[in-house]
Amino acid sequence: MVKISPSILSADLLKIEEEVISLDKSGADYIHIDIMDGHYVPNITFGPNIVKSIKSITTKTLDVHLMIEPVEPYIKEFIDAGSDIISFHPEADNNASQIIDIINNASIKSGIAIHPDKNVLDFEHLFKKIQQVIVMTVVPGFGGQRFMENQIQKIKELKDIRKENNYNFEISVDGGINNETGKLCIENGVDVLAVGSYLLSQDDQNYNKIINALK
Repeated sequence: MVKISPSILSADLLKIEEEVISLDKSGADYIHIDIMDGHYVPNITFGPNIVKSIKSITTKTLDVHLMIEPVEPYIKEFIDAGSDIISFHPEADNNASQIIDIINNASIKSGIAIHPDKNVLDFEHLFKKIQQVIVMTVVPGFGGQRFMENQIQKIKELKDIRKENNYNFEISVDGGINNETGKLCIENGVDVLAVGSYLLSQDDQNYNKIINALK
């Protein structure tokens, strides 16, 4: 069954503790935390402190997505903060392979995120070392964007590559996910749906219903 990874980028920041606890109780599998630095993307969000704070209130897998440039100088901080999965954009740093080794050696799952402008095969040399690949179905930087259907092909490519090479990464998708686009992604082989405004814009009493419907 597909895993649901709600993105707190879409949460009410004044109620973030309540939101995370509600998501925890509503059947979320992961908590997706978008880290933006104003360099790789034109927006600034959280730092390692938010990961550490959320770690203290949930036992769910913390799915940390770094949209930062460079990456390597900050990896240790996110490891120490309690991340369970750390994914980053390989083109944002010259040392992608070394960064993956640092994450893996800390007994944390490593992943990469593929920007809509990038090709899956650009990063094939990294697939054997990682545990997650995020297909971006919006241009990273802001929540609430429209789903880019032309990125579905990347999900199919990743599924084929994984099968042919016996790789063990999960395929995640991030951006514009709702009941219709989520179904489309699942039909094409996605394992994890990162869900933002579609879920978090609802009353928290409905979280369980929406999460179950997505699954």
